Amino acid sequence: MSRSLLIAPDPELQEYIHITPARAGWEHLSFSAVHLASGEQWQFDTAGSELALVLLGGRCDVLSNAGEWRGLGSRADVFSGMPTALYLSRYTKLTVVAGAEGVDFAAGWAAATQDFAPRLVRPEDVQIELRGGDNVSRQINKMLPPGFPCQRLVVVEVYTPGGNWSSYPPHKHDARKVAPDGTLLEADLEEVYFYKISKPESGYAYQRIYNDSRSIDQLMLVRNDHLVLSPEGYHPVVAAPGFDCYYLNILAGSDQSLAATDDPRYSWVKSTWKSLDPRLPLVDLEMTQKYQKRS
Repeated sequence: MSRSLLIAPDPELQEYIHITPARAGWEHLSFSAVHLASGEQWQFDTAGSELALVLLGGRCDVLSNAGEWRGLGSRADVFSGMPTALYLSRYTKLTVVAGAEGVDFAAGWAAATQDFAPRLVRPEDVQIELRGGDNVSRQINKMLPPGFPCQRLVVVEVYTPGGNWSSYPPHKHDARKVAPDGTLLEADLEEVYFYKISKPESGYAYQRIYNDSRSIDQLMLVRNDHLVLSPEGYHPVVAAPGFDCYYLNILAGSDQSLAATDDPRYSWVKSTWKSLDPRLPLVDLEMTQKYQKRS
């Protein structure tokens, strides 16, 4: 594959990242990242898709024919608190209206054939998992995890302390595999990685996307507000020392699942881990509560 999987933002636009299945070269998943100044609006019609909206920073109102949610927002930016997310089903017309400090948010959507009730995911609803060990320690915040009442979407955010690896050992979810007893071993999922980097003027990370045949093998330098497409194959990440790395993962495909297969050449690394990185968690509910008291 010669087409780059790295998408740079257009900071001149409100919708500074916008990806459709046609642009990504896949079937299900669309994604937008949007920044609105105070009072500005973003309008959207989910039509035949289900949608997840994740507040990255600031506050907003969401007005729709499925309900109204006012004063949403639980952090100034992704490094200062836990997330707020909103799930909306098919045939929802919505307007996001930025609050006084503006708002930065992401939206992911995928075609659906079933309807589910709208659901607000508050910071206190989000499960935190500290995963891995040593310099492969990271924090996962689960907003729409497997089992969430929707059809396709899975949404999590991952915090990787500077110098650490994540999405490691490398894993893939590009071929649906089921055990004889019916257990799902691997789902076939499209995935986006949307990045924020602490100290964004100079911070960075690297991500590699590769498959077994090496028809895809790209190593990408990623910076703040970059997006990486993961259509298939393995997709490890490493954060530069001194710069904490955040990425938002939105996935859609064959199953509402994260069932994956490790690259067998690297799975042995798990047995060497001794302890979690003491810098974790990088964000928690206490940080969110302080933000809410200030604002």
